[in-house]
Order: sequence, then C-alpha cells, then structure tokens
Amino acid sequence: MVVDPTESAAGSELAFNKSKPAATDLYRFKRRVTNVNKWSKLLWSLVRAILLIGMCFVILYPILLKVSASFKSLEDLSNPAVMWIPEHASWNNYRLAIEVMDYFTAIRNSFTLSLVTTVLQTFSCALAGYAFAKLPFRGMKILFAGVILTILVPPQTILVPSYINFKSFDLFGLFHLFGGRGINMLDTYWPFILPAITGNALKSGLFIYIFRQFFRGISKEIEEAAFVDGAGVFKSFRSIMLPNAIPAMMTVMLFAFVWQWNDSYFSSNFLPSMNTLTTATLALPYKVNVMLNQTATNVDPFYASMLVDTGLLLSILPLILMYLFVQRYFVESIDRTGLVG
Repeated sequence: MVVDPTESAAGSELAFNKSKPAATDLYRFKRRVTNVNKWSKLLWSLVRAILLIGMCFVILYPILLKVSASFKSLEDLSNPAVMWIPEHASWNNYRLAIEVMDYFTAIRNSFTLSLVTTVLQTFSCALAGYAFAKLPFRGMKILFAGVILTILVPPQTILVPSYINFKSFDLFGLFHLFGGRGINMLDTYWPFILPAITGNALKSGLFIYIFRQFFRGISKEIEEAAFVDGAGVFKSFRSIMLPNAIPAMMTVMLFAFVWQWNDSYFSSNFLPSMNTLTTATLALPYKVNVMLNQTATNVDPFYASMLVDTGLLLSILPLILMYLFVQRYFVESIDRTGLVG
C-alpha cells in the first residue's frame, strides 16, 4: 500500500495543531504558578520586614530616647519644642554621671570579675560536658538530671544558704573541727570564683548542656585514635576536644561574660561594698538625688531622671562596643554549635 506524502504531511500538521493548545495551556499554568509564587514570596518578605522593623523599634526606641536625653541641658529639658535633637547639646550629663558612679573604678572591677569567672567557668563546664558526653559512668543520667535541674531552680532559692556559706566559709568543717572559725569571703571575688571553678556558677547548668551536646557530635574514631597513640583522658580532652570545641567555647564565653556583667542579684549581696557597674547602677538614683540636693535647693525630678538614664547608657556601653567587635564570631559560633531557641 502506497501512502500519499501529502496526506502524511497533512496528518502530521493536524496532530501538531491538536497538541498545540495543550502545550499552550501548560505554559499558561506554569506561568500562573510562577506569578503566584513570586507574589507570595513578595508578601512574605513584606510581612517579615514589618515584623523586624517593629521588633527593632520596640528594642531601640527606649535606647535612642535615652541617648537623646543624655545630651540635653536644663534649657532643652524645659523647652517643649525640643523633642529629639537638643538645641544646647552638652557633655555635662556624662561628666556628672561618671563622677557619681566612679565609673572607671566600677568598670575595672566589673571587667576583672567577669573575665576571671568567664574563663574559669568555661573550662570547668567544658570538662563536665566532656565527661557526660564521652565518659559513661554509673549514675550519670541521675547526675545529669541534677545538672538540668539547676537550670530550672531560681537563684533566689539558694541565696540564703549561699550567703551563710560564704559569710563563714568552712571547707568540709575543717576549721570548726580544729576550733577555728570560718573565713568571711564577702566583699571579695571568691564567692564567684569558687562556683566558677566547680562548675556551679551562674547558668553553669546550661553551659554544661551546651558542651555535652557539642562533644556528642564529635566522632568517636578521633578519640579512639588518640587513645591508641597513648593519649589519656585529659590529654585527649586538651589536644582534641578543646580545639574542636572553639564554637561552643565562644558561645559559652560570650553568654557567661554578659550574664556576669549584668548580674545585680548576687553582686549586690556578695559585693555590697565593692564598686561594680551593677552596684553603682542600683545606687545611682540615690546618689544623683544626694548630689543635686547639695548643689540646689529644689531638685528637678526630670533632670535627675535624665542623669540616671545617662548612667544606664554608660553601664551598657562596654557591652555594645564588645558586640560590635565579636558579633560575627558570635553568630558563627551559634550556627556551628547548633544552639537554637
């Protein structure tokens, strides 16, 4: 049977014309889906931008308001036309706040205390986290449950026994056994150093948990190879675990430093006479009123509040400067540690 070429070509063209509407509909459908995805992404970006701007406004508005007020003078304070930008900008508020707080002495004491406790607490918590992650022993789960419990227990519940302990410190009752008295460790750094060494300082339970989770993610083969080469537990911890735990150490050190720097509860009880930024900030309203009463008969409460706000800005200024320098490392360490929430 001979097929006419013209009929074959006509049949092919007819089949192409029939499939063309289907291909066109599929193209229109894909284009419609692409447009919907594009608009949904744009809408989600807009919602996310609004949420971020709102959160930044809630956080930054009080700080910006304090910054603006810290440069105002008495004339600007009584001028209703001045809202954000002062007409008679002055550094006098900062000078008075530094003088009232004894700022440079307070910042030196706070930095020394925070740095020493941060280093000791990081090392002790890393050692405890390594033991929980890599050295199984009997009763480990019960002991680790106690570590988690320290995260849940409010610090106010242990203040009284801790105060009595450091007021008359007696190691295992040895001083009383030989007829002596305990050592008064108040107004010294020892109430913060001893808990940091023993892994029982502020937020140590959380830091032990972070190190435990990080060390559990390190391959056993690396540690076993070190044991085969003759390394012991401490050498393996020092030579292998700690160099690999730099992200976790950065996270813990930054958290420990900031929490110790901002701690006012234990500092005000254990260091009542030592001038730190937290104790100076707590006493700032009283000292400002005393200073203004000595220089004027009628104290303007708004001016006193402005000086207090200036002192608060000075207390958080070191943390802001530190964040500007270590922000990148902090974000990278959080990402590599896997800490969320």
